[in-house]
Amino acid sequence: MARLSPNIKDNAREVRLHESRARVMMFFMAFFLLVLAFRAFHLQVIRYDHYRTISDENRIQTSPISPNRGLILDRNGMILAENQPSFSLNIIREQTGDLDALLQTLTPLLALTDDEIRRFRERIRRGVRPMESVPLRGRLNDDDLAVIAVHRHRLPGVIIETELVRHYPHAEMLSHALGYVNRINDKDLELLDPVNYEGTHYIGRTGVERQYESVLHGRTGYQQAETNAYGRIMRVLDRIDPVPGSTLGLYLDYETQKAAWDGLAGRRGAVVALDTLTGGILAFASGPGFDPNLFVTGISTPDYRYYMDHLDKPLYNRAIQGQYPPGSTIKPMVALAALHYGTVTPEFTIADPGFFRLPGDSHQFRDWKKGGHGSVDVHKAVVVSCDTFFYTVAHRMGIDKLAGFLGGFGLGHKTGIDVPNELAGVLPSPEWKRRALKQPWYHGETISVVIGQGYMLMTPLQMAVATATLANRGFTVTPTFVRRIDDADLPPPPRRRTLAVDNPQWWDIVTASMVDVVRPGGTASMMGRGLRYSMAGKTGTAQVKGIAQGATYRESEVAERHRDHALFVAFAPAESPRIAIAVMVENGAHGSTTAAPIARAVADTWLLKQPDILAMIEAQEAAAQAGTTTPAAAPQAGEAADE
Repeated sequence: MARLSPNIKDNAREVRLHESRARVMMFFMAFFLLVLAFRAFHLQVIRYDHYRTISDENRIQTSPISPNRGLILDRNGMILAENQPSFSLNIIREQTGDLDALLQTLTPLLALTDDEIRRFRERIRRGVRPMESVPLRGRLNDDDLAVIAVHRHRLPGVIIETELVRHYPHAEMLSHALGYVNRINDKDLELLDPVNYEGTHYIGRTGVERQYESVLHGRTGYQQAETNAYGRIMRVLDRIDPVPGSTLGLYLDYETQKAAWDGLAGRRGAVVALDTLTGGILAFASGPGFDPNLFVTGISTPDYRYYMDHLDKPLYNRAIQGQYPPGSTIKPMVALAALHYGTVTPEFTIADPGFFRLPGDSHQFRDWKKGGHGSVDVHKAVVVSCDTFFYTVAHRMGIDKLAGFLGGFGLGHKTGIDVPNELAGVLPSPEWKRRALKQPWYHGETISVVIGQGYMLMTPLQMAVATATLANRGFTVTPTFVRRIDDADLPPPPRRRTLAVDNPQWWDIVTASMVDVVRPGGTASMMGRGLRYSMAGKTGTAQVKGIAQGATYRESEVAERHRDHALFVAFAPAESPRIAIAVMVENGAHGSTTAAPIARAVADTWLLKQPDILAMIEAQEAAAQAGTTTPAAAPQAGEAADE
């Protein structure tokens, strides 16, 4: 039997093999089709809402719209802080290609500083939305815009945007009152509402701007827009307009503020003027000041170093942070305490030899006038500022009563002013010294305190509030900047009774003595010439550098920064007070010739434009001309010297 050739094809076997392979392939195809179908069902049905949202987020961009910051006005509607349009250079990171190369191109064109580049890179590192522009430099001038226009072809991703930037038209004059805004930093972001501050670049940093940030900022709006793949807006789908910040109307009067600022004339010092009825701040000057506009978009390193290294410390708010010995400005308060406690009577007198000794002690506490003032009662003691009389009072009264009574004027406590960073000063007492210095109190320290020296420290604002309390006969006002928000007047903080003096006669005696301070024979008589209203005032000098026992103080031999501080406090009109003023000029030497004229200018500016005050003055002048009253005689030169 013949054998089959091994090369003969087995068709049946191949068919079976093909069919088995086909079935396997069909199974896998069916399996994968089921997987794809299930995946499509999962994505398009089960996860529909999720991926629809992601798709919309890629297509529809929601961007914040920052609100316009509220304006700040003086009591008469003059603009003190406003918003001005400003051009800024911004960069869209995704369009630059090589960001480092772009910055290298821009640096010589615009003279970019290392600080500007560093701040720009910090903003990039914080994280920004795709296609979001990041500011590099603000407040572009015409030259900057021209350079960018000429080199536009070399600057991919560079755009010019317009934004509203805070502007302070009166710069240094109101720098410490209003404060300033500047760019939000990482630390701010940890504390701010991320929703309401999204898209906002600036925040109040000091002064009124900081205290009333929530009122001035407003509420952020939002815009939904359809964008293409490159992030360009195709159409706006929805928009919620931002709510602009509220406008603040201050008690501050521009003309009165200018009188205070001009009075300082660039010297180191502070002037505070208060409305005695409401506590409204009429003037608040601290010199020297600084230009707050430099801080808004980011102050340069040279400018900041200038302010930080300046010997006169322009950034230092002397009105609320400067703590100075009040000197003789507290003597009317001490006189009131002595009368109240019965330490002295109106008839009590001393024979002033020009110095005072504690019993059993040879140390002499000198009066400012060598040889003394002769026979001195409480009225004369205030008028001529007799130190020896008040040394006697201090020894008789004791520190506990003295400190307790002065506390009623607000000494040693913050006033509660509506701006941050106020200091409380120091009201010395045995308890304070044990707590602060871990030392006992000595009788000689009471002698220093009674003339406003030693450990005692007050801010100029505290001096103004204490003077207002004296004018209001024991009622203390809370100093306040803001009078109105938009069109709604704010009720002033209520006056508080902080000092009770039983006999009204004591108030009359002290007020009369302060009135005589600015009349012939008083320490500020030169300032009182031509005064059309009655002013109650008190001069003061605060020693900066100690003088050895028996040595003589010669101003011409003392370095300017070691000379005494010059102080003056006052309220007017004396019979119906409407303004309380405190002036402090560092190293001004004489309260009567340096500080008092500033207070006079401030009081004149405010009072002589008040209709009711003018009517009262004109009635008094008419009565004087008719012979009903006798006007005060003009003071003679040399009648009284400053203490």
